[in-house]
Amino acid sequence: MSLATRNGDPPVDAPVTPPTVVRQRRVRPGLLGLAVLLIALGGLGAAFAVTSVRATGSYLAVARPVEVGREISAADLVSVQVAGGQGLRPVPAGRLDEVVGKRAAVALVPGTLLTLGQVTDDPLLGPGQQQIALGLKTAQVPARELHPGDKVLLVSTPDRSNTTTGDAAAAAGTRFSATVIDMVSPANNDKVLYLALVTRDVPAVVALAAQNRLAVVLTETA
Repeated sequence: MSLATRNGDPPVDAPVTPPTVVRQRRVRPGLLGLAVLLIALGGLGAAFAVTSVRATGSYLAVARPVEVGREISAADLVSVQVAGGQGLRPVPAGRLDEVVGKRAAVALVPGTLLTLGQVTDDPLLGPGQQQIALGLKTAQVPARELHPGDKVLLVSTPDRSNTTTGDAAAAAGTRFSATVIDMVSPANNDKVLYLALVTRDVPAVVALAAQNRLAVVLTETA
């Protein structure tokens, strides 16, 4: 290649820079197939997620309050349509006959879905036991939640209205063993504790509860 010069000088030869050649990268057929497969699987996963969320079914819900230990009747339940109920494990409406006649293992609250863990065929009370309910303040409960089967001690506290120190001390410290059947939280944030108690201890515990002279101690979790 020659370059022109000024003032009539002869042209001067200069080196020519060769053009840059860009090499094309080859796409491996295996990687391309893998990409197509991943895209297809992603689409199927999204479709499955949408279908699961939108799927509806008929399940059993609680229609009215059912106390712990009471036998469940058909009038206590209602069939409802729920979207995406598969992950909640509620009882399908078609299994109503399997639930009616069983006992509530926990207090059933209206408007909630029924699960098989909330009903039982087993007696909640053992031989020689009776059920009592204690109304407690949140600060009187030894744990945020007590569960069926937890073991507790009911300990009597001194009678503050008694001016005789010796009599108050003698009346305090009596212990009663009990088993938790259920615990519910009413709207006022208090706690209602359902307990299985030996029959002979029931009168004393009821009297102490009426005087607000019971402390609950958790001794063993279920």
